[in-house]
Formats: sequence, structure tokens, C-alpha cells
Amino acid sequence: MPHKSPFGAYELPPEEEALTDEEKEILFKLADFVVRKGLTVPAILSLETVKPLNYIGSQAMVFLEPFVQALFRDISKYNTFRRMMEKRDNVERLLQKIEELDAIQFQKEKELKKKYKAEKKARWAKRKRFLRKLFGRERAEDSSRISREDRKE
Repeated sequence: MPHKSPFGAYELPPEEEALTDEEKEILFKLADFVVRKGLTVPAILSLETVKPLNYIGSQAMVFLEPFVQALFRDISKYNTFRRMMEKRDNVERLLQKIEELDAIQFQKEKELKKKYKAEKKARWAKRKRFLRKLFGRERAEDSSRISREDRKE
């Protein structure tokens, strides 16, 4: 079943070439980092641009491995990621994971904005009622509300 994205449909390889749990974890962490930092668009653009050169990029990672070893003690995840990037399908998987996490974050932000907007509207209405009461310019509905409350007491 092809994956539908704004950039076109792409069919992933058969399940016999599925990722291991460690590889899935690495892809998720990388995609999550990209989305949290707000680098979704530049990451997608650069990955789509260099997708045909993924093998050359993985070989550049082999070249840079001594420098990475000098900086970090455990480079097992680096080597796993390097082996993953040798296959173009994994680049596509990374792109799909970034798009998926970005859509989830966008939906959360949309709901949060809606909530904040409702809270802001409620605060503004409360301030308006207070100012009207303060300056004696109550509306008829405000005074009727007060009178109804007075009647109940």
C-alpha cells in the first residue's frame, strides 16, 4: 500500500526488509528531534534533495567515523544509522516518520491555540463586565442577570 504524502506516493519495501526495534528507535528519536526543534521543512527539503545520494552520504559517515569516535565513546547507534542510510527505503521511512510526527504536533498546537483563544475570550468578557460595572454602564442583560440573582437570595 503506497504512502500518500504531499510529495507523491511511495511504496515501502516488503516486510522481509522490515526494520529492527533498534533501527525503529533510532528513526523515531531522529524524527522526534527534528520536529521538536521546528526543522521539519528544512529536513524534508534536504532529505528529498539528497535522497539519490544516500549511499554516498553513508560512505561520508564512514569517513567521519574516527572523528565521531574521538568525541563519543559509544558509536554503536552511529554505525547502525550509517548502515540504515545505505538503503534509500530507510531515507523514505525517515521522511514519513518526520511527516507523521509533524502532523501530530500540528494537531496538538491547533488544539492548544483553540483552548488559549477561548480562555482569552473568557478573560476579556470578564474584564468588560467589570469595567461596565465600575463606570456604571451596565447593559440591560447585565442588570437583569443581577436582578435575577438578587431575587433568588
